[in-house]
Amino acid sequence: MNKMIMNIVSCSIIATFVVIGANAYAFKGQKYSKETKISLAEARHIALKVYPGKIISEELEHERGGSGLRYSFDIRSHKSTHEVGVDAVTGKVLENSIEGPNSD
Repeated sequence: MNKMIMNIVSCSIIATFVVIGANAYAFKGQKYSKETKISLAEARHIALKVYPGKIISEELEHERGGSGLRYSFDIRSHKSTHEVGVDAVTGKVLENSIEGPNSD
């Protein structure tokens, strides 16, 4: 019986750390998520079609242009990093600009 209780306690502790860890890696600007019509996953897909590579940062922000709410992605590929902005309401690409060379 004690072993069963220890297993339950251990699982509860692990589950707590998983939830805390997931929240620690939430994207910046997540508080605006309720205002979007395009999900983060959809916006990632759109951004990576525009500039294929590895997303190194992502943010949801209020910014001028489009609906005023956009996902902003820094995408690294080869020797450059692009910032790709996707309107969080319409899915339209609002920005695709070079950020600069990688520091690798």
